[in-house]
Amino acid sequence: MKKTLTVLIIATLVLYGTCAIAADKTGFINIKLILFQSQAGKDAAQKLKGIVDKKKVFIQEKEAELKTLKEDLDKQRAVLTENAYKEKELDYQKKFRDYKRFIEDSNEEMQVKEQELFQKLIPEIMKVVTAIGEKDDYTMIMDIGTGILPYYSKEKDITDEVVEKYNKEYGSKK
Repeated sequence: MKKTLTVLIIATLVLYGTCAIAADKTGFINIKLILFQSQAGKDAAQKLKGIVDKKKVFIQEKEAELKTLKEDLDKQRAVLTENAYKEKELDYQKKFRDYKRFIEDSNEEMQVKEQELFQKLIPEIMKVVTAIGEKDDYTMIMDIGTGILPYYSKEKDITDEVVEKYNKEYGSKK
């Protein structure tokens, strides 16, 4: 008898839970994929690639210049006076530091530019996600890449209820 009752209770809970879950419609998106697969995202990536390619050409020129300077410095080491060698070595080190600084600045600039180009697309993507959520009656749509919830049914929002109950139970903390 106990086994039958237990099985009956479990079956009821499973069926009830399935019905409750079926009533809620959840969707998932990956904003990074949307950014890189959408036409606007591809255009932004192409624009960024153009900037990167220009920087690469300049970097390659600087690398060739530094390589030539280093080779000349090594060849002339035996012929130059100590002061002349140190002066040329300091010149090489300065140019090398400038080169490294340029690379660091370029990397930082590319990150800022990438963020700038792709951030412009986010509000447009959110409008599309919200429209789909409302049209197809989703309870929520979650970004699997970040865990952000770009759309949820306002009817299911219990924030005000939580604030009210919290205030009743805990009041103000002075």
